[in-house]
Amino acid sequence: MTSAEILSRDAFLLGIELRLFWLVALLYAISFLIGISYILSSKQTTGKTLTASLWLTAILHTILIIFRTIEGQRPPFQTLYETLSWFAWSANITYLFVHSRWKDIHFPGISVAGIAMGACLYSLLTRSPEIIPLPPALQSPWYEAHVIVAFLAYAVFVVSFAIELTHLIFEKLFKHSAPSFGFPLEGFHRYAHRLVLFGFPLLAFAIFSGAAWANDAWGRYWSWDPKETWSLITWTVYAIYLHSRAIARWRGNAASFLNILGFVCMIMTFLGVNWLAKLLNIPSLHTYAV
Repeated sequence: MTSAEILSRDAFLLGIELRLFWLVALLYAISFLIGISYILSSKQTTGKTLTASLWLTAILHTILIIFRTIEGQRPPFQTLYETLSWFAWSANITYLFVHSRWKDIHFPGISVAGIAMGACLYSLLTRSPEIIPLPPALQSPWYEAHVIVAFLAYAVFVVSFAIELTHLIFEKLFKHSAPSFGFPLEGFHRYAHRLVLFGFPLLAFAIFSGAAWANDAWGRYWSWDPKETWSLITWTVYAIYLHSRAIARWRGNAASFLNILGFVCMIMTFLGVNWLAKLLNIPSLHTYAV
């Protein structure tokens, strides 16, 4: 096959991928709008439509992930274009798995749909879809394990945030339970806590495996790089949150605030440090992900 034929084939495949990615982003947007309609109507049929829409989006997004993997001949989470897609996909898949525990609760899906939509649109509108070879820093046995576990932790924290946000909103509207489906408000609080309990050791592993990876790539375990520093901040906030559940006067809104703060720190770790490093011209060894 000549170089021209290879370029033509790659351009054709990339065109298919971009159309599929835009369709996925559109479905997340539709899911989010269905969620807004659910808030306004509180009809269970609308809530079920929201969940069904997220399931359809998850199927198409999985096809997109597989397509990108075959197209690039490597895991699809090297560039920020790819990791934003992976982040949205993993958050949606995790939410749908957790949702299977409660068939009639659909409100957290609104936040998940909105976050996934934002990640996809940010990827499509600001990042290049170009497939590039793995840089030397990523050619490590720690690469796949570190990224997969880190994004699984992120996905769990997104779902915990969505449930915590639902708890806070309902707490302002109802004193003891949400009468539309009779689910106790404390149930949201407990589920959010359980998810952080699950995600916290995953984040810890991601930090330790990242340190081992850094030692292989750069000859040192820790360099106080902006992304390393913010990952430690995120870990610390979630550690405080988990401890707050053992303190009676912190179990309510204080714990909810810490959970939401942990989510904000997680987003800062994932995306914010890229902007911060560029804005303030801070040297970062993780610029390959920008």
